[in-house]
Amino acid sequence: MSRTIIEPFRIKSIEPIRWTTREEREDLLRAAHYNLFLLSAEDVLIDLLTDSGTGAMSTRQWSAMMNGDESYAGSKSFDRFRASVEAIFGYRQVIPTHQGRAAERILFSLIAKKGDRVPNNTHFDTTRANIEFVGAEAIDLPIAEGREPRLKHPFKGNMDVCALERLIDRVGAEHVPLVMLTVTNNSGGGQPVSMENIRQVSQVSRQHKIPLYFDACRFAENAYFIKLREPGFQSKTPKEIAQEMFSYADGCTMSAKKDGMANIGGFLCTNDDHLAQREKDLLILSEGYPTYGGLAGRDLEAIAVGIEEALEEDYLHYRIASTAYLGNHIADQGVPIVEPPGGHAIYLDARGFLPHIPSSEFPGVALAGALYLEGGIRSVEIGTLMFGPAAQMDLVRLAVPRRVYTQSHIDYVVEVILQVWAKREQIRGLRLSYEAPFLRHFTARLESVS
Repeated sequence: MSRTIIEPFRIKSIEPIRWTTREEREDLLRAAHYNLFLLSAEDVLIDLLTDSGTGAMSTRQWSAMMNGDESYAGSKSFDRFRASVEAIFGYRQVIPTHQGRAAERILFSLIAKKGDRVPNNTHFDTTRANIEFVGAEAIDLPIAEGREPRLKHPFKGNMDVCALERLIDRVGAEHVPLVMLTVTNNSGGGQPVSMENIRQVSQVSRQHKIPLYFDACRFAENAYFIKLREPGFQSKTPKEIAQEMFSYADGCTMSAKKDGMANIGGFLCTNDDHLAQREKDLLILSEGYPTYGGLAGRDLEAIAVGIEEALEEDYLHYRIASTAYLGNHIADQGVPIVEPPGGHAIYLDARGFLPHIPSSEFPGVALAGALYLEGGIRSVEIGTLMFGPAAQMDLVRLAVPRRVYTQSHIDYVVEVILQVWAKREQIRGLRLSYEAPFLRHFTARLESVS
């Protein structure tokens, strides 16, 4: 087999991207208060801010959308959506939502309360915010290897099972409304969780009669990493592996904007019929009727096809290999990244990249700004700005949209990162001039320290 990575698809439609000069980008970055979320998308050349809803849909998805049944209640599109989700995830109750954070809000509003603790391998931003909004505490329990960016380990996304048991013993199972596993572990560098770790976490949860939920938005990538790295799974399909993963849990939240391969949408699953009824009641209040959940029928159709396409091995091989291509090329030149490369993104270690900038001056935001200035690349900080004192690392995530960029785009990203690496000592820290009480990184304004 050829060593050249090729995209397992042909391009039928294109969207132009606009070049800007460095002088223009300097003005644009200042106007955005050094927060790349506040940039206009047309002023970005390569947009790696997120892989959420930014992928390209397939001809099968576009075709399915033409069958969208926009009936308010009981649409055929919901039936197709539910059947597709049930075939992979296996849960009795499937509740559509407009995106993953809506599923999180409904779930935590009903089962968590002030004084509760919710353990996870590592919570992502909206998960943590929805837990904290109801007064509970979000607790990260990654394995020790997951806290060391340069250390190579096949499953750095794993949860520390011993730490989970200690937490339950310390606070009491009655104060742990659920245990959560994020697959892949986004805040921990896009790292996968092993099937063995899933089994162990499930065993502890069931022993204490605590529900186990997945944050499942990158379930297909996690399944493929298990196939590649965990003994006993090489002959299984990604779908079979995903089905086994979900069999160990009681439900999940899902943003279908990731491994759902859609531009919008999500869902909430559970095997608890009583809880599901309460969730649907709240869904009606804030999202929509339970057979559309804030989505158009055409969106349900796109997700039904997308979650199946996300499990195709040709696609997953290309997806994981192309992300690793970016990570390995810059790591070979000494650029500090979270290793091994993740599935959906490469994470630059901002503390290692910019050791002269303390965490209090947001090295991740400073590095993200430098990448934009140098080459028009938009990325996102995952560190002190996003998580405050809870941040265990300062990272810059380069999230690769699905089926959007070619290898030449990625080669350009490599060149820009290496150019910034060569003059890293010139980068200066930042300080806050405005922050919101929740999810401050989306709207924060910063200014240069010097």
